[in-house]
Amino acid sequence: MSPPPPPLGRGRKRATHAFDAALDDAELAAARTALAQGRWQTARSLLARTGDDWDRRGHRVTVLAREPYCAPWTNDWLLAEPDSADAAVLLAHAKVRRALRGKEKPVRARESCHTAAALAPADPTPWLGLLMLESALGAEEEVRRHFAEVRARYADHHHAHHLMIARLAERRTGTGPDPLHEVYDFANAAAEHAPADSPLAILPVVAHAERYRVLAGAGHEQRDATASGHWSGRRARQVMRAAFDWWLEWEQEGHPRRLIDLNYLAHAKVCEGRGAEAAALFHRIGEHATPTPWSYPDRDPYPAFRAARDTALGTA
Repeated sequence: MSPPPPPLGRGRKRATHAFDAALDDAELAAARTALAQGRWQTARSLLARTGDDWDRRGHRVTVLAREPYCAPWTNDWLLAEPDSADAAVLLAHAKVRRALRGKEKPVRARESCHTAAALAPADPTPWLGLLMLESALGAEEEVRRHFAEVRARYADHHHAHHLMIARLAERRTGTGPDPLHEVYDFANAAAEHAPADSPLAILPVVAHAERYRVLAGAGHEQRDATASGHWSGRRARQVMRAAFDWWLEWEQEGHPRRLIDLNYLAHAKVCEGRGAEAAALFHRIGEHATPTPWSYPDRDPYPAFRAARDTALGTA
């Protein structure tokens, strides 16, 4: 039996700040609210309208799957429409989310992802769910295999590339700083082969931040990112400059996950000491902060974001 809908004014347990994974997608936020109240038809309509915009579909599915009541309400949807690929992929991601929180057996999440993949063979989103699961729990060969499955369906998948970079950054932790680390090669190759208007151009910055997370966590870099030499070397400066110049030319303001990239780039510019460039990025970000990379390596992310933004904008 499905749970009763929570009260409209229900409170959520908050830390110092609740980040909104929906970012600036108002339709997604509305569908998430409706789903929390048991009105799965709004999510159904949203995913139908999203179609094969794979980055947007992945973003919307992963955000809806975070809703605590997503799995039971989506089961109701599947009872009404047993052959719905949209319902199947949403349930699969909800189970992945539960498995990552220790509330679902990973094998059941994997089964749901494969069921969704069979219903929509061209859709990379079920494989994104498997990649999310194995990135946290699986062996590297499984991570690479699921990444390849995503790319076979959509070569420039934004979320999948971010997951792959985060996982690769954790290799060879004990070696310390290494400008030739494979995560940099992976990010550079992906950026170079992506279309000219693809936000994958920011991947070298993401790789630099993810490697900093790992190195600082292992004690190889200072835990104060702005004081770390990780951001001041020649290679780092070239990466940050190229990414910022690309952003100034970028005209694709509708990408669903662009604000994640802008947070990575603003963080890099703050760490690099480029206040004016950081300020331009903070103006574009507005209130759409993301936990990563402001939390790196173990900081409370929202105060870190606010402090960096206030300093860059001169409002501290």
